[in-house]
Amino acid sequence: MTPTRFGARLADAVRAHGPLCVGIDPHPALLTSWGLSDDAVGLERFASTVLAALAGRVAVLKPQSAFFERHGSAGIAVLERTLRDAAGSGTLTLLDVKRGDIGSTMVGYAQAYLAAGAHLAADAVTLSPYLGFGSLAPALELAADTGRGVFVLARTSNPEGASVQEAIWQGRGVGQAVVDAVSSVNAGLTPLGDVGVVVGATHEHGLCLSELNGPILAPGLGEQGARPADLADRFADIDGLVLPSVSRSLLRHGPKPAAVRAAARQLNDQLALCRINGR
Repeated sequence: MTPTRFGARLADAVRAHGPLCVGIDPHPALLTSWGLSDDAVGLERFASTVLAALAGRVAVLKPQSAFFERHGSAGIAVLERTLRDAAGSGTLTLLDVKRGDIGSTMVGYAQAYLAAGAHLAADAVTLSPYLGFGSLAPALELAADTGRGVFVLARTSNPEGASVQEAIWQGRGVGQAVVDAVSSVNAGLTPLGDVGVVVGATHEHGLCLSELNGPILAPGLGEQGARPADLADRFADIDGLVLPSVSRSLLRHGPKPAAVRAAARQLNDQLALCRINGR
């Protein structure tokens, strides 16, 4: 049976739960503030609490792989369980791994995260195109086969990114070239393409997104300084969906699931008032 495309599933999730994407980022300082140990046991408690609070209540949960990987094989095991336990909840998982490589190595990364039955399979992953957009072909092809998605870094929220992403190549900024390549992949797909871009919400991005026909992951809401009104201004003229991404500023309301859930509901209401995605 042909799997339902990621773009269609994402559109359904946003329609049901609003556009918010919440990072599962077990930062050491957050573990401490929750009264948890900075080890695999604390990691498990943290991730399971976030799932209890938000799975089935927000559109997307985004585990940050680095914070699990720092605990070695025990941390990776927690990440596997987190992805597995979120499956079927109505909330999609976006694994933030920012992988990017060439040839058989890119095939290996694609199989790790996007293959049916993979231990670390997520609904989507983040990828870096800065070895050339064409190097991502194995991931794009496997994602299309398994009904999953990818989000490609275009104009990130960190200031260091500008030196590469705003450089001019063949008359266009490099970040714009990434957006244009993604737009070509998404052309003609309804209700939404399966390939998204990552565009930081913390600054004016300078990109033309009017033909993207895909989702935009917009990190920077909350702790990094972006407000819901900033997203409304910076993504006013788009063809796709904006997924405002938040982590620490929301998760600091833990460790009680009800408090995390209430904070997410309040933020989703603020995004609706600012008419993110026309809501």
